[in-house]
Amino acid sequence: MKIDSHQHFWQYHPVKHSWINDDMKVLQQDYLPSDLKKVYQENAIDGCVAVQADQSEIETDFLIDLANENKFIKGIVGWIDLRAENLEERLQHYSKFDIIKGFRHVVQDEPDPNFIIGDSFKKGIALLPQYNFTYDILIFPHQLRASLKLIEEFPEHKFVIDHIAKPSIKNGDIKEWETLIREIAKHRNVYCKVSGMVTEADWAHWKYDNFVPYLDVVFDAFSTKRIMYGSDWPVCLLGGNYSSIKSIIEEYIKNLSAEQQEEIMGGNAIKFYQLS
Repeated sequence: MKIDSHQHFWQYHPVKHSWINDDMKVLQQDYLPSDLKKVYQENAIDGCVAVQADQSEIETDFLIDLANENKFIKGIVGWIDLRAENLEERLQHYSKFDIIKGFRHVVQDEPDPNFIIGDSFKKGIALLPQYNFTYDILIFPHQLRASLKLIEEFPEHKFVIDHIAKPSIKNGDIKEWETLIREIAKHRNVYCKVSGMVTEADWAHWKYDNFVPYLDVVFDAFSTKRIMYGSDWPVCLLGGNYSSIKSIIEEYIKNLSAEQQEEIMGGNAIKFYQLS
């Protein structure tokens, strides 16, 4: 089964989605399962993991409703306030929904580079395994060091790095990112999504070769056992259509064994998120 491990849905609202600025006009509209279903049919994708795009429980409930109506949504990474005093009660509530596989906070937007290792946030992270929830780490490279400390503190947790931690591919920045991503990859409980890369490249002029140095690092560090394909649709549309984004990964893995390709294009996501 081919799984897109990372995509979003929204009913566009200029205030709620204020991060979508005028440079991103293609995203200033609704993107719903009816739109994605056609794309998946054209690209032979069987299912997906829907990831939160807004930081509210309303967003999590919105994704649950969509999944109930669209069976190709195999799992949800929602949002919950991991620093809330009533967190255990909220985790108990969401544990009733099998479709909820984990949670994510938009750490990349936090001004404090050490936000992810703040005491109240770590207290929330510590509770996730009790309910069999995963955690998606959404960060920029300057937050990798703090994220490494978090990972070191929770060796039994299931973590996945979103968008290879968003190095500036457009500027060719790689050295410090590589050092820290390799350190993180030493922890076997951490996976990595090869997703969101075109967003960090030159949207209008990227080439396949721009991504190869970063993919070389990720594949060497994590191996094919802990890497999962994700499109980051519809955000990826900033840099091209769905098939052009998917082709970056397909081109890179074309000489791997059929088994390894299946792991990357679905098997690892199924294993990590316990999809069915």
